[in-house]
Amino acid sequence: MSTARFELTRGLGLIGGISVNVANIIGTGVFLKSRVMTCNVGDPLWVLAVWLIGGLLALAGALCYAEICAMMPASGGDYVFMRRAYGKLTSFLFGWTSFTIMKTGSQAALAVGFAIFMNVALGGQLDALHYSASLGGWRLHVSAVSILALAALWLVALMNCASVTTGGKTAAALTVAKLAMVLLVAGCAFAFGHGDWSHLRASGAAGNCDAVADSARGGIAGVGAAMLGALWAYDGWNNVAPLSGEVRDPQRNLPRVFLGGMLIIMALYLVANLSYFYVLTPLQVASVAPTSSLATEVMKTFMGPGAVSFVALALMISSLGSLHASVLANSRVPFAMARDGLFFRSLRSVSPRTRVPVRAVMAQAAWASVLTLSGSYDTLTDAVIFASWLFYGLTAGSLFIFRRQLPDLLRPYRAWGYPLIPALFILLTLALLATTFIAAPRQALGGMLLIIAGLPFYFYWSRIQAANQEPPNQL
Repeated sequence: MSTARFELTRGLGLIGGISVNVANIIGTGVFLKSRVMTCNVGDPLWVLAVWLIGGLLALAGALCYAEICAMMPASGGDYVFMRRAYGKLTSFLFGWTSFTIMKTGSQAALAVGFAIFMNVALGGQLDALHYSASLGGWRLHVSAVSILALAALWLVALMNCASVTTGGKTAAALTVAKLAMVLLVAGCAFAFGHGDWSHLRASGAAGNCDAVADSARGGIAGVGAAMLGALWAYDGWNNVAPLSGEVRDPQRNLPRVFLGGMLIIMALYLVANLSYFYVLTPLQVASVAPTSSLATEVMKTFMGPGAVSFVALALMISSLGSLHASVLANSRVPFAMARDGLFFRSLRSVSPRTRVPVRAVMAQAAWASVLTLSGSYDTLTDAVIFASWLFYGLTAGSLFIFRRQLPDLLRPYRAWGYPLIPALFILLTLALLATTFIAAPRQALGGMLLIIAGLPFYFYWSRIQAANQEPPNQL
């Protein structure tokens, strides 16, 4: 059988790759998280420091990924790296967790977020719209927000059935729009806000801090909680890895994609937060209602009630851009698994016209739709934070394995600061995992259970693979 049915094409350039990376990272965190982080640490300078440290931690991980991806530029990203470093079982469990909740749950949340922000922009007109239907004795109730979320999810999925070159151009356009919105908020704050730099020396410790637990305010616990918020906002820094097999001139472009994307994001987040604290005092920041956003309150100071719709539009664009980039990149993981014979075989085929794994894109959208309607994905994604960072640490750890076991393999880029920076990233990841077990044992345990739930499926597909004598795809 011709292998052309299962081969992708390298159609993603440098700008497209950086756009996918930036679009994956910028979601809603830059608009929402600084309020909680101010409650956590009290001091705006500490908030800025946490944003910087979180960015540096993600950058350290990006340095590891840059070397590995340039050395092994294959579709599937972490799945391929872990298969080579740790074997089939570990790589399958990563792919399983990624498909069942880690990435599809994120996509469901982004789609629902897009619909919620559109409802805000429309003045809540969708709240009263609900639809009911009977299905096999079951009474199904669906809100207009859920239907809009599904429409956004499937629209983006269909968009990603086009060629990867088209996907990269779409990501670039959405990324430009997202960057423009964030910079517009920050620029307007500096230009029109009646601010004062003395706010940076004030404290927000006495703020209302609604919905922020007392145990997460002040001291080491507060810093740790703030760091989790920053890392949530930076999450997605490694999501271009699954597209490594479709990046043009990967040895040259992939390191630039990782490093360029992270530096852009770090600068953007720091500028945005400086604008917040320039316009509002830390006490005002910490007292913002959980149902609002910090960006909305900043814009209200000079824009009035129209700020609500403006920021809702910005969040819509941000959510849609992140959704598009996530669907584009992460559909390559089930494709790589299917190509290895460790997932549904039909998902390994590639469209002869667009050279895109269309069936993998559709399967991913279908499962994300189930999570969107289930209403349980928030709980599941909280549980999988632990699993996500466990796999990030394992991928970074594979760098040491490859340096030892594959010393002669071509390395167009070598991780800066090796072995100190990668080792520091792994140690901080272990500390984060330990903190999660202490501070949120139910979420950590839930993440472990989700991973373990993949074991029966691994043994099932392994037996089928052995029966068909299908060896894993080799780089």
